[in-house]
Amino acid sequence: MFLRALIAAIGLWLAALPAVAQGFDDLLARLPQGSFNDRAAVVSALAATGDPRAEAVLDALAAGELHMRPSDGALLRVTGRGSNLRGVDVLSGEAVEVAPRSTEPVRVNNSLRRTVRAAMGVLTLRDPNPARRLSAAEAAFRAPDPEQLPAIDLALEAEEDARIRAALTQARAATILRSDAPLAERLEAVETIRARAPRVVISALSPYRAAAEPELAEAAGDAVAAAERTLRLWSQAQNVWFGLSLGSVLLLAAVGLAITFGVMGVINMAHGELVMLGAYTTFVVQNAIRVNAPHLFDWSLLIAAPLAFGVAGLVGVAIERGIVRHLYGRPLETLLATWGVSLILQQAVRSIFGPNNREVGNPSWMSGAFELGQLMITWNRLWILVFSLAIFAILLFVMRRTAIGLQMRAVTQNRAMAASMGIRTGWVDAMTFGLGAGIAGLAGVALSQIDNVSPNLGQNYIVDSFMVVVFGGAGNIWGTLAAAFSLGVANKFLEPYAGAVLAKILILVAIILFIQKRPRGLFAVRGRAVDA
Repeated sequence: MFLRALIAAIGLWLAALPAVAQGFDDLLARLPQGSFNDRAAVVSALAATGDPRAEAVLDALAAGELHMRPSDGALLRVTGRGSNLRGVDVLSGEAVEVAPRSTEPVRVNNSLRRTVRAAMGVLTLRDPNPARRLSAAEAAFRAPDPEQLPAIDLALEAEEDARIRAALTQARAATILRSDAPLAERLEAVETIRARAPRVVISALSPYRAAAEPELAEAAGDAVAAAERTLRLWSQAQNVWFGLSLGSVLLLAAVGLAITFGVMGVINMAHGELVMLGAYTTFVVQNAIRVNAPHLFDWSLLIAAPLAFGVAGLVGVAIERGIVRHLYGRPLETLLATWGVSLILQQAVRSIFGPNNREVGNPSWMSGAFELGQLMITWNRLWILVFSLAIFAILLFVMRRTAIGLQMRAVTQNRAMAASMGIRTGWVDAMTFGLGAGIAGLAGVALSQIDNVSPNLGQNYIVDSFMVVVFGGAGNIWGTLAAAFSLGVANKFLEPYAGAVLAKILILVAIILFIQKRPRGLFAVRGRAVDA
């Protein structure tokens, strides 16, 4: 079948060689005449000739700048107005003088413009530039025209690039479907188009589900149904990715709180402001780099991370030594005191940096996105997921494999016994609070890449952070990980049905009901608050 069509196309092309110039000139003469449909037919015929001069003609027509000079029938590209009119002969490219009202425009409408764009795509099927050939094949697929089938066959026979050959094969299939080819060829074309991406298959084959031939309608319907099933599966995968992305943000915001609230039993309402301090530290570092060492901008986050940890950690130690250590065992007073600290920190940032959002840029390695199947994955979200898991792993190592981690767990489980063993419990409290605060600062570095850096940044995450810690089990780091990703995925699966706000409300209600049954969360541990 393919060989027969190819031989016919080559024969038609060879037979037309002696008369190509004459046929092209005749088509040009007919272009300004008749209705828009007549011009569309002439445009397709011009593209089918393969004459390189057609590109200039069609480009001028698509731009609405093609004019005919009635005195000699010449086609000109006319730009400008009034006394500033400029004309170019579309065939020779030579400039010509144009007097006002000496030419008549060749009028176009939107339908004709689409035909012109498709015809121009076919003209570039034999272009030396592979990118232009691929673009032309895609254009021929999107706007198939049976009159362009010989040109597609010739291009397919000469093409050596495998990717472009595949695109041309699919363009040929779409063109055959639009033609009056035998039913067997059109059924084969449906199978060829099934190899495309699901959305393209649905767009290309949906019109043929109502075809007159039952076999063609059934084949097109099966292909569209299969594409829709594939899309539903990818949609679920997309929800999982969005949920993991949200979960990584929740983990970053909550893992520091899991220490101060879960391990120490302190309700720290200033935790969100510690996240905010980390974000503003990133802003200050980037501004300094922009002014003094722009070539280091791609390293700005790596420079900002330890500084944000230090700034937030020192503020955390100051809060613990100045306020919280006097309020252990009095959770309501701790809540009110740290809430007051949060207001002070917010106002301090407003006074220093102003109330408006501040710009924090993305380094080149966190910009852009890539496709994985039908998933669109942004680099900044992917790196935040990696960063959150790295912070979790480091925190787990500190808590399980270091002396300070051992002392933290000892003081949490039995303060009196730890003190009698020579552990400085006050110092451990300060370091524990500082560690949780420093991790909150690291969360601010990451969140600065996906959220507005403003004095209210931390308020957007404080409630969600407490939900994650309580749901996972106060004081259990693994529970925080499980809760963050579980809530993130559940939220993204609910959003399409309930909306973003109602989805959060439903999640909150579900957590409340869950806590009624398991007051200690998913993974219960013993700690200071439990013992009390």
